[in-house]
Amino acid sequence: MKHKFYALLLSVLILGCEAKKEEKILIPRTISSNEDFNAYPKDEANALKVVRYSEADNAGAPDKEQEILAVKYGDTLIRIQADKANKDFISDKFVLAEFVNTQKTAVLVQVYDSTGLVAPFYLITLKDNKPEVVSLYRPSTGANDQNITKGMFRVGKSGYLINNDFFITNVNAKVYVLPRQHPQERIQGDFFLKSADKNTFVFLVPHAFYQVNYPTGDVFTQPLPKTAPKEISNVYKWVQDNFVWVKNAKGISFFKQIDQDKVVDMRRRF
Repeated sequence: MKHKFYALLLSVLILGCEAKKEEKILIPRTISSNEDFNAYPKDEANALKVVRYSEADNAGAPDKEQEILAVKYGDTLIRIQADKANKDFISDKFVLAEFVNTQKTAVLVQVYDSTGLVAPFYLITLKDNKPEVVSLYRPSTGANDQNITKGMFRVGKSGYLINNDFFITNVNAKVYVLPRQHPQERIQGDFFLKSADKNTFVFLVPHAFYQVNYPTGDVFTQPLPKTAPKEISNVYKWVQDNFVWVKNAKGISFFKQIDQDKVVDMRRRF
C-alpha cells in the first residue's frame, strides 16, 4: 500500500513540475525601417539564451535525430505565434538561432519547417528588459521569387542577408531594410560582391548590376552590355577587365563600367 502511495505522490510531483514549465507566446511586429536592437540586459538571469536538443527527423529519416534549437528568456520558453488571428500555428522550434550582438540580447531565428520551403525568419530581442519578436518578412510579387528567395546568406564577417530584403549586422544587431529595385518585389537577382568598405552590395539582376549602399539607402543601377556573359561564374572574370569601384560626391562607392578612353587606377578595381 505504501508503494502505491509513494508512486502516486511521485506522479503528482512530476506532473506538478511539468505544469510549472514557463512559456511566453509572442506575436511578431513589423520592423519599422532601419532599427537598432543592441539592448543591454538588466541582469544575466533575464538574458536570452539558446537551448539545443535533439528529436527524431520526421521529414526524411525518422530513425535519425535532428538538432533543434529553442530560445529562452531566463527560464521562460519563447514561442512565436505568426498570425494574431491564428492560434494553431505557434513555433518554438528553430533550425537557426544565432546571436547578432555581443550583449546576447538579439537572436536571429528561422522556424523549423519540414515542408522543404524557405521558413520564416524572426528576431527575438529584448526591449525594456522584456522579450519581443520582430518579423523579417516583406510581401513580394516578383516573377523570380522562387529562385532568389534563398533564406540567409552570410556576407563575410559583416552580417546576414535575409532573402535579399534585410541586412543584419552581427555585432551590434542593427537591421537595414534594403531598398528594392521595384517596390512590389524583392531584389530579383543574386548577391554578387560588396565594396571594399563593405557598405555597398552588388546584385546581379537581369541585364544590370543593382547596387545598394545599405547605411545610406542610396542605390545605383549599372546596365550591362549585351556582350556580358550570361552565367554568373563567367561574370566574375569578365568584370575584372571591365569594371571599377568609383566614389561619388558623397563618398559612396558604386561599381561602374570602365570608360576605355580614360586612364584607370588599377588599385581601385576591387
